[in-house]
This record gives sequence, structure tokens and C-alpha cells, in this order.
Amino acid sequence: MATFRDNLLAGKTAFVAGASSGINLQIATRLAQAGAAVTILSRSPDKIEAAAQSIRDRGGKCIGVAQDVRDHDGVGAAFAKSVEAHGEIDILVSGAAGNFVAPFNGLSYNGFRAVIDIDLIGLFNVMRQGFPHLRKPGATCITISAPQALHPYPLQSHVNAAKAGADMLVKTLAVEWGPLGVRINAIIPGPIADTEGMARLAPTPEAMEKSARGTPLQRLGTKDEVADLALFLASDAAAYVTGAIMPCDGGLSLLGVGRVGV
Repeated sequence: MATFRDNLLAGKTAFVAGASSGINLQIATRLAQAGAAVTILSRSPDKIEAAAQSIRDRGGKCIGVAQDVRDHDGVGAAFAKSVEAHGEIDILVSGAAGNFVAPFNGLSYNGFRAVIDIDLIGLFNVMRQGFPHLRKPGATCITISAPQALHPYPLQSHVNAAKAGADMLVKTLAVEWGPLGVRINAIIPGPIADTEGMARLAPTPEAMEKSARGTPLQRLGTKDEVADLALFLASDAAAYVTGAIMPCDGGLSLLGVGRVGV
């Protein structure tokens, strides 16, 4: 791991929602490795504690809090625990997400509502409850979006709607919070290897290979590559970047309407 990352965030604090596994855990690990004291949040007590321990095992400073992002008051309580442990928050990452493949006419009300509640209402809860605890000026926020925010993917109407709304919320908060010295940006991961999302959207080796070939770079991305972009956005190197929706997708978003895997 490149030494330039070491101590880049020394003295900083971070809060990462949806970080029991996958991309968000890799982001939390990278922030801790760069010197930040990190709080990670996810629903399962066992999974979030195991994730926090994995960061501590690498020498990072981390606590885990079990909480569902759909619970507005519960998210507020999670922030209180984070501030008690680490102080004001410099870096806030909202990455909790839900997804499954379904045609609109086969999509239940509960299924549609579940994704909206996690992806969009969950983002609202994290940002609304987190804002009072952000260091102002100077804090930065990062959300994890999806290619479905940019183009209408079939069998993904629920995610298309949720992520498009989430990206517009990011742009709105960039305008409202900018004068307070708070930045907010979004990352759109493309097909990323070894993630639960890709396993659902490309459940066979053939579908996975199709996803890799479907990007201009002709390969799947890695969790490290997304985490490195998050590290950049969290650092002073990105001090004049806000309201950006940044693909980390091997060029996939340049190709317009499509689908991953299936």
C-alpha cells in the first residue's frame, strides 16, 4: 500500500454508514489507514463489530455501531456515540444501499418502498442527523451512488428512482452547505469485483465476464480503486470540489442506457 496515504488524515474523524462489508468497509479501512478515527454503522451487531475489529487489526482506530439507516432517531443516537468516542466529524460517508432485480410490473409496493427507504430516506437521515456534528467549516461528505442514477436501467426502476433522487440531494446540499464550509460529493462505482451488489446483478461467471467486457476499460474495478477516490475527496487535495457526481466505473457511464451483468 502506497506510503503517501499514511497520516494523510491524521487527527481527522470519519463516520461511514453501511460499512459492514464491500465498498464502504474498504473506504472506512482506507480512511483509518490514512490516520482518521472512524465510526462505522450497519444493521447487524455481529457484522459491524467484526468489520470494526478488522480495521483495528490493521492498526486503525475504529468503533462499530449497529443501527438501521431507516431509523431517523436511531441514526441520531449513532452520531452521538461517534462524537462521544472521537469528537466532531470531519468526514461523513453515506453508503447504505439495497437492490434486487425486478421488472416494474412485478415489483411490490414493499419492495419499491424498501429501496427508497434505504437509498434515499437513509441518505436524508444520515445527512440530517450528521450535520449538527460536522466540523464547520472544513467537513466533507461523500455519498455512494450508482450508474442507475444517470441512465434508466431495466429491471431497476426502484434503484433508478432512489439514486437519481439521492444525487439531486447531493447537488442541493452542495449549494446550501457550501457557504458554511462543508463540501459534499458522490461516487458512482461501476461493476466492482468481490461485492454483494455485483453478485446479485451478475450471478453467473458469464454475466460477470459480460459486465467486465461492457466497460471501455474491459475489466471490473476494485474496491481499492473506489476507496482511493473517496480518500482523495476526503482530503485537502479536493478542497475546491463540491457537488460533483464522480463515476469510478471504467467508463461505463459514457455508454448510456444499459445493464450490468444480466
